[in-house]
Amino acid sequence: MYDISTRKRALALVAQGRSLNSVSRETGISRAALRSWQSRIEPLLRMASPDPGPPADEHAYAYLLGLYLGDGCVSPHPRGTGYYLRIACADAWPGLIEQCRDAIKKVRPALGVYLMQREGCTMVTSYNRRWPALFPQHGPGKKHERRIALEPWQQEIVDAHPWQFIRGLIHSDGCRITNWTTRLVGGECKRYEYPRYFFTNVSDDIRRLYTDTLDKLGVEWTQCTRNGTPFNISVAKKASVALLDTHVGPKY
Repeated sequence: MYDISTRKRALALVAQGRSLNSVSRETGISRAALRSWQSRIEPLLRMASPDPGPPADEHAYAYLLGLYLGDGCVSPHPRGTGYYLRIACADAWPGLIEQCRDAIKKVRPALGVYLMQREGCTMVTSYNRRWPALFPQHGPGKKHERRIALEPWQQEIVDAHPWQFIRGLIHSDGCRITNWTTRLVGGECKRYEYPRYFFTNVSDDIRRLYTDTLDKLGVEWTQCTRNGTPFNISVAKKASVALLDTHVGPKY
């Protein structure tokens, strides 16, 4: 016998396009059981979890979506009764913690939001049965190990509020730093400083969502490598940095 949480996780693997053989080998659940759950349990789960409706505040949702893709997760309650939305926010940025909590409250005003302290960070957390419908990118395993794509309704929200989406991504996995360099001027070595934005994520799909949105906003960017791997997106051109300063700004 398997509890409902185990069945949901197995069905989520199948929903990613995995074969029954692959899911069976990974979970130890027989293919016959998986086929049975697909025909009997999956429809019941959909009936038990009706469409929760659109976010109450789409402006706040675009920001929260960026935070979720960077440092968030949706995980089932151990008893299978609902889901936790958790966003990890570094303690170094107390303003970010408050903005995250405020965004969740605006997206779902009726829900409670609480803070869980972890080493070096605070988990901004909210519990509800419907979080998977609002964040359909959730699933077992790490985000960079599975395909991440926006649903059409999510893309419409991002297109309507692109700066909020960019802001959420940078506030989760990005930063604004001051670079410096030296130049020889009139025989004298002078130091020059200039601001720069970085966004770092190991998921090719999430980086692409970021750069596609930057392209639509007219922000110039370059791809940098770390140990030969293109994890970093840099914005350093003066006009583009000015745009990000206007709409995003440094974390606080």
